[in-house]
Amino acid sequence: MTYNRFDIVKVPFPFTDPYATKNRPALIISVAEPFNARSEHSVMAMITSIKQADWPLDTVITDLDSAGLPVASKIRLKLFTLDHRLIRGTLGQLSAEDQAIFAAQLDLLLGKAGTEKSAV
Repeated sequence: MTYNRFDIVKVPFPFTDPYATKNRPALIISVAEPFNARSEHSVMAMITSIKQADWPLDTVITDLDSAGLPVASKIRLKLFTLDHRLIRGTLGQLSAEDQAIFAAQLDLLLGKAGTEKSAV
């Protein structure tokens, strides 16, 4: 299965202990082509409860219905790559408004493409 950027999926946390996992939501941030479909992996950001302490560049999800989330949540820029075989299902997709807000936060984290000078 191919996942698209801004899909919200269920993934098992932690990834290292198959006997002590709990399904948690995560946001796909890599694009279907050329990455997700070809590698059968996706780059993701974790999603956590709004109750959790703040982390730099957290993005509050305003449209929980579109996201398929039952409680107030935020995207946390703790990034990871995960094999699609470990994804337990799709919950929803980030709304267009939430996509724009998150993309701006991601740009702050990584710098806009082509604007950062290399340290060569």
